[in-house]
Amino acid sequence: MTVDIDKIKKLVALVEQNHLTEITVEEGSTSVTVKAEIAGEEAAPAAAAQPYYEEPLEPSEYAMPAEPETVNQNLVQIKSPMIGVFYRYPSPDSPPFVEEGDEIEEGQTVGIIEAMKVFSEIPSEVTGKVVSIPAENGKLVQQGAVLVVIDTSGK
Repeated sequence: MTVDIDKIKKLVALVEQNHLTEITVEEGSTSVTVKAEIAGEEAAPAAAAQPYYEEPLEPSEYAMPAEPETVNQNLVQIKSPMIGVFYRYPSPDSPPFVEEGDEIEEGQTVGIIEAMKVFSEIPSEVTGKVVSIPAENGKLVQQGAVLVVIDTSGK
């Protein structure tokens, strides 16, 4: 097994640039975890690559949509179920899944998250009108980050 130091340096940079506390990347049977230094704790530099012995999760097991959170009586936040890159478009030359002002139905795709080369559609859990899209296209989002806010008062 060989460890690609350049890839580990990129992971460390990703953790630092996005203020992450930890990131784990799996490639085949190898898993690498990078943890950020937390005040008062010893930093865990890029961990040595170790074989990953647990059964890998199927995409449907870790890509379940997060439960929507009601901000007030009528506004519902659709949150990211995982860390990954958020895309508003199915492909670079396609129109966005949703725009502010769009009326959408429960189950309609509002975006996709790319995590470890797996693209997972993020469905709306409610019917309503899109009032804002706080997540930026092509940017890394944390698990629990608000992707889309929907007004359900028009039901």
